[in-house]
Amino acid sequence: MDQVIVVGAGPVGLWLAAELRLGGVQVMVLEARQERDPHSKALTIHPRTLEILAFRGIVDRFLAEGPRIPSGHFGGLDDRMDFSVLDTPFPFTLALPQARTEELLEEHALAAGAAVRRGHRVTGLAQDSDAVTVTAEGPAGPYTLTASYVVGCGGTASAVRQAAGIGFPGTGTTVWGWLGDVVLDRPPAGIANLSGPHGGLMIAPLPGGVHRIVGSDPAGVRSDRPGELTLDELRAKVTRIAGTDHGMGDPRWLSRFGNATRQAERYRAGRVFLAGDAAHMHFPTGGVGLNVGVQDATNLGWKLAATITGAAKDDLLDTYRAERHPVGADLLVSTRAQTALMTAFTPEGQDLRALLSRLIATVPELSRELAERLSGLAVAYDRPPGAHPLIGRRAPNLRLPDELFTLLHPGRHVLLDLTTTPHEGWPAAALIRPDGHVAWAGDDPSKAPRS
Repeated sequence: MDQVIVVGAGPVGLWLAAELRLGGVQVMVLEARQERDPHSKALTIHPRTLEILAFRGIVDRFLAEGPRIPSGHFGGLDDRMDFSVLDTPFPFTLALPQARTEELLEEHALAAGAAVRRGHRVTGLAQDSDAVTVTAEGPAGPYTLTASYVVGCGGTASAVRQAAGIGFPGTGTTVWGWLGDVVLDRPPAGIANLSGPHGGLMIAPLPGGVHRIVGSDPAGVRSDRPGELTLDELRAKVTRIAGTDHGMGDPRWLSRFGNATRQAERYRAGRVFLAGDAAHMHFPTGGVGLNVGVQDATNLGWKLAATITGAAKDDLLDTYRAERHPVGADLLVSTRAQTALMTAFTPEGQDLRALLSRLIATVPELSRELAERLSGLAVAYDRPPGAHPLIGRRAPNLRLPDELFTLLHPGRHVLLDLTTTPHEGWPAAALIRPDGHVAWAGDDPSKAPRS
């Protein structure tokens, strides 16, 4: 019997599998696709996710792959947030196609000892007090597997979520955006953001001489899905907004996406858990979806491993929902707000965009607050009443003299004794969780709880 079955071999499932292996747990990943999707929905790795990769000593593999962008947009506004001021070793976003991100994460998971089966579609599950039985369809036909726990990481249509009877309430689509990965004979320099009453778009370079064009326009403000996007339609939209099609041709991928926004009622149902898009769906504003999903997996991984190996009691698993559900809810508020800005095509909406854009450019505190929220650096979990104010907060990369992020490589709690290396704003001791958040802080290292 496998200890954990992870359903979905996207970035979230692969990262979770590696985290579970780091904790000494047997894990099987089931993926319905025979081959990795060549089309990259996500392109952005945010600072907090880069920190998480640094926790496990593999961030350099990713940094070597893509350009670093020291700014980010909020709702497609013309003025961009300054990421260079953020308190992190990675004050930028990394531009990396999801397909390559998945390749790197799969290499990491396989090296850690995870098993990955492609072409295996989960069709149902049943659980009792001791185990979960998964029904799947593979190349050789239907079969069943039994595990101590199952985690659904298979995207917004999650078969695990549906089979577990977990509700997915929210709002339907009212806006359709569009996306094209195309070759441009006359591309703009760097990343281009354009917006106006005819719509808004962003153009970004991809590897292999391809550019991604993503945007929305007034014609997309509708609940019913338009027909399939064509190159002629994309060319007309871009020309209307930008005044040129930049010599568009040779489409590699054309797609539409909606702003349906939903969140799972529960992240846990007995021995079944959800993470990533299986737990929350939203308009892809700011490129945050992959990042929040990986952060879900980082929170769940060490807790599930500690419970299975007997290092922690089962009630630790309830803190996964308590900590990550509010993060998902905040994500939906942010993406809805940005969607409203991105589709503010009226004169009043254009004035609102201009005002907020100017504030981002002229009020550094606002720019930084938005950047910290978007990047994931602002996430802090609730602490018990009267507890030290650092508890639940993200720990920066303190130098002791070894860097904290290096000390987190084994995926275990780290007790920091700061009596001889004091840091401003920190007490004499702190216990850091495997996911980089503060578990305990106080003035006497000997009083730290056992991890």
